[in-house]
Amino acid sequence: MKQPWATPSALLQRMEPEATLALPQTAVMKAILSLLVAVGLVLVALPSPCMGQTVDGLHLELRNFGKDGRTVAGWSAWAQRDEIQPKCYVDTVHFRSAPDALAISGNGNPIEYGGWSYEVKGIRAGQYYRLTAYFRTQSVADPRRQVVARLDWLDAHGKRAGQPDYAYETSSDGDWQRVTLRVPAPGNAAGVKIEFSLGWAPEGTVWWDDITFEEAQPPPARPVRIGTISLHPRNNPDNNLGAFLHALDEIARDKPDIVCLGEEILVEGSSRPYVDAAEEIPGPSTSRLGEKARKYGMYIVAGLTERSGRAIYNTAVLIDRHGNVAGRYRKVHLPREEIEGGLMPGADYPIFETDFGKIGMMICWDAEYVDTARAMAIQGAEILFVPAAGGYLTLLKARALENHLYLVSSGFDVESAIIDPTGGVLFSTKESGVSKTISIDLEKRFIDDWQGDMRARFQKEYREDLPTPSLTVK
Repeated sequence: MKQPWATPSALLQRMEPEATLALPQTAVMKAILSLLVAVGLVLVALPSPCMGQTVDGLHLELRNFGKDGRTVAGWSAWAQRDEIQPKCYVDTVHFRSAPDALAISGNGNPIEYGGWSYEVKGIRAGQYYRLTAYFRTQSVADPRRQVVARLDWLDAHGKRAGQPDYAYETSSDGDWQRVTLRVPAPGNAAGVKIEFSLGWAPEGTVWWDDITFEEAQPPPARPVRIGTISLHPRNNPDNNLGAFLHALDEIARDKPDIVCLGEEILVEGSSRPYVDAAEEIPGPSTSRLGEKARKYGMYIVAGLTERSGRAIYNTAVLIDRHGNVAGRYRKVHLPREEIEGGLMPGADYPIFETDFGKIGMMICWDAEYVDTARAMAIQGAEILFVPAAGGYLTLLKARALENHLYLVSSGFDVESAIIDPTGGVLFSTKESGVSKTISIDLEKRFIDDWQGDMRARFQKEYREDLPTPSLTVK
């Protein structure tokens, strides 16, 4: 932060006449002030971090990492032990902003793990801080897991305070990736280590540049009113859709942002063949559901039987607030009854952007397997909606807990439930004709005393690079 430097003569001119020093004293004072100004100018010229106070408090900019072949004071290379220490150096060839960048190289070592660390003191407990940094990689197979930026909080004695926070939200910026993290300091924090690491990448290199650490305001709340309808129509499939439309009128009084309906609602509670209920999407049923979505300004998730050419799918459809089809998910894991009924399995795990966050949809039997929920969580889904004819509440709780997200189900022979990221059941019922809307905050953090923020850790620790063992008999 620039300071208004004053000359010695200017300082002397500010003295009152009666305070004027004797001649020898004046000469000494001029010499001292000249020396102070010279030292100050030298300090300003050094390639050091810029640290100062802004309207938001602490603001630290870290760049210009080297001077005369040496690393600027404050940065240190780290690893748990010498034999896994990567090569850490200041690179004057590859950088985002001149003249250099911090580099970490595997240096041919397959067991390497470590990187650069910078310690900041004067942290205020409870205060939110934001870390922003840019990185690029070369020959790193899985940057999501192998390239890590984190804040390791310290107490007044230099010991770990709370649990480290991991930055996992990235966006592209040309050839570089921008990573950000905004979190509060733990209750006993007095300092923090800003850490950048590379792991298990013998031929890989990561460069870090344009690093900012600063005080920040807490993120604004993201309140979302999520709703579920528990409805069990019986033996009157021609009236099924009408019954669910009426239930939407009822739940609309609670002003939900999004509502989950059941699985294959056109055949639910009947022996109607799938082929008889199948229709294209968009189609007649999505049109009628869209009218309700548009009337009440809410999203709707509904299970339908979809025809696409000669194929028939068990599909969950997302209708947006304007009544349009915003997305669909085709059930991937089919039970034998649906296979015998001539249905086709889906082949992907899409997630969908809404005006409040990212959501995923899975259907009934998908909850028996970890793959569907896991694939959506790793893509950033914050809520899973599950139209379900049957199943187990225990599995629904497990899918929420292990993936650290909310889950909303609408069941026929299983609970219609709203579950939080800890697996806690906020609401559940198996009664028909019941609806429930609950307000949640998608910015709420769920922190475990021993594990920290598992949503962030999940994003950085989950192994998706290993091939799934084949079930083929050899």
